[in-house]
Amino acid sequence: MNADLKREREQASFNVEKITNMFDGGKAATDRRRYLEKVIKRDPTDVFSNEDNHYLHRTERHVRAVAKHVRLVEICRKLGIGSECGGELTESEDWLPLLDAVADDLPTALHWVMFLPNIKSLCDDEQQAKWLPLCRDWKVIGCYAQTELGHGSNVRALETTATFVPESKGGQKGGSFIIHSPSMTAAKFWPGTLGRTANHAMVIARLIDGEGVDRGIHNFIVPLRSMEDHSLLPGVKTGDIGPKIGYNNMDNGFAYFDKVEIPRRNMAMRFAEVDEHGKYSKKHVSDAASKVAYITMMQVRAMIVMGSSKALSMGTTINIRYSAVRKQGYNEDGKTEVQVLDYKQQQHRIFPLLAASYCFFFSGRKLWDNLKKIEDKLISQKPVTKAQVADIHATSSALKSFNTMVAADGIEECRKACGGHGFLASSGLPELMCSYLQSPTVEGDNHMLPQQVIKVLLKLVQAVQSGEGVDAYTTCDSYSLVPSLKALLGGQREKCLAVNKTDMKDLPTLLLAFRHRAAMLLVKVAKQLNDDVMNGKSMQEAWNYALVAMAKASKAYSLFLLLRNFMEAILEEQRSQLLGRAEVSVLGDLARLFALYWMESDLGDFIHDGYLTAKQASWVAPNVLESLDAIRPNAVALADARDLSDFRLKSALGRYDGNVYPHILKAAYKDPLNSVDPGPAYDPELKRLITGGVGVYNGTASRL
Repeated sequence: MNADLKREREQASFNVEKITNMFDGGKAATDRRRYLEKVIKRDPTDVFSNEDNHYLHRTERHVRAVAKHVRLVEICRKLGIGSECGGELTESEDWLPLLDAVADDLPTALHWVMFLPNIKSLCDDEQQAKWLPLCRDWKVIGCYAQTELGHGSNVRALETTATFVPESKGGQKGGSFIIHSPSMTAAKFWPGTLGRTANHAMVIARLIDGEGVDRGIHNFIVPLRSMEDHSLLPGVKTGDIGPKIGYNNMDNGFAYFDKVEIPRRNMAMRFAEVDEHGKYSKKHVSDAASKVAYITMMQVRAMIVMGSSKALSMGTTINIRYSAVRKQGYNEDGKTEVQVLDYKQQQHRIFPLLAASYCFFFSGRKLWDNLKKIEDKLISQKPVTKAQVADIHATSSALKSFNTMVAADGIEECRKACGGHGFLASSGLPELMCSYLQSPTVEGDNHMLPQQVIKVLLKLVQAVQSGEGVDAYTTCDSYSLVPSLKALLGGQREKCLAVNKTDMKDLPTLLLAFRHRAAMLLVKVAKQLNDDVMNGKSMQEAWNYALVAMAKASKAYSLFLLLRNFMEAILEEQRSQLLGRAEVSVLGDLARLFALYWMESDLGDFIHDGYLTAKQASWVAPNVLESLDAIRPNAVALADARDLSDFRLKSALGRYDGNVYPHILKAAYKDPLNSVDPGPAYDPELKRLITGGVGVYNGTASRL
């Protein structure tokens, strides 16, 4: 064990294991997760080893990743994992911890992330009875094929068609749909698992009914490959889209459909159907059923929010451990070197990201729990309002957009803050960063989602302004904004009540400031839209002009929610008695730094309308520095509390034992470029140059 890391751990003021238990959901959950990690790490086939990942060709990585999935399923069946939920592994509480334990991206992921939720949400009972057992037994491996080469988030512009053909005109018994890509830009492009792994796809296409009427976008289960030998079926052409910045285990694919015939009942028919004669109709399902489908799909976004915490915690763990081991410069005695972690600049770069990784965890957990609560209410036929569903959509959109942006930028900051060694693949940071970079784009581009957030919140502004309908929001996240909205719309001026620098570190005081800022920017968007329309702009034009302001308001709302959820979670953990006073105190330090850091970053917003005076604003930066001081003694222990094993981190720099330099050299020696000596480029290339005389200067030569 590195002496510096050992000393860092000994000086921690709290019980690391208690925080670890908190992340897992209790001691029993921690024990179970550690057991599952040992099962993976000690598997005798060695298929889960990640030691050679950096030296493998992409094709080899993809093949090995598929092998990991197959072995994982095999292990689960042998251990009985999933038996508690009818054999459906992906519904087991062990599934996500097992995926984390594998510590590599699996090409099959879209099967359980998107394909299964679509079947459960959008297919009727009879269809689910057919398809779910096939998915459970991994006979069907599916993906979600929406995005096309020419269109992504603009779903209404998708070109792929599904045209009904009755049995009387050559269709299958009961009728068929013909899935067709009418142009090059209609080819499906980007769906994960599509390229080489999936044998079925949930294809999003324009439904053309028996009367030739375009009924808009619907979902269709389209077989892609034979379930016997995985060969492409007639009319289907799929493949991998090629190397990407990262996430290259995954076979993001393209698919072109040349008049591919599928059974009529392969259309997802929970909410609409086409009968044997081609007549289209919408089903009269309960309002609850449609909401359940919506909530189920929203859970994918909640998973991304939770994933932002995991990814960012990996980056900060690597950096903090390395910064404690790495020395740079000398103390005043001129003899002892300074730990990089002791430099304020390094702390200012990394500690706010550490705080964010904790903060994101609590909001991700709350979002997931709230979605489950709504789903349970709907299933038990308890009332859930449209306002509640719209509100949690706004919350998930705001947090997905903000969290993934901070995590992606933060991981790269962790890499840069490791200096030159952070540029090594063996640091683990380049792959972590590049694989995570998909997250700001998938499930709603981060620069598009703020529009959806603001569209929901503007209705709350209207309700407050009119005094009608506010009660519909009492159980919603956005209801917390109402006091500030009432003040702003009523012409009152809210002001920060801090009277000294210490007051400006008070968490409730900081939360009020973030609430005011979010409400103020939201009202500003509403006013801008109204003024632009009154001055002659069309609503579409006014909306376009307001997009920048919407992004700022959505970010402000996200930060308010994150801080509020962090503070509430600390109180809940304290009441549960899972954490002691020391653990609660250190979580409070993180929450305080999170708030002060982002206040300092966006200080102009808080001063803009006089909420903060110049004097109050001057206290923020010094308080940030004091918060860094508070966290410094616990930094390594706070990173350790995430309990990320060396097997999962895959980093020479972030090793638990701190033996950084031997493992950097070990990784260097392992490179195939070092397998022979002289190097593989010596004969014939370098040999011709050095001994063959190719570069010998023989005097002036004639020019051609």
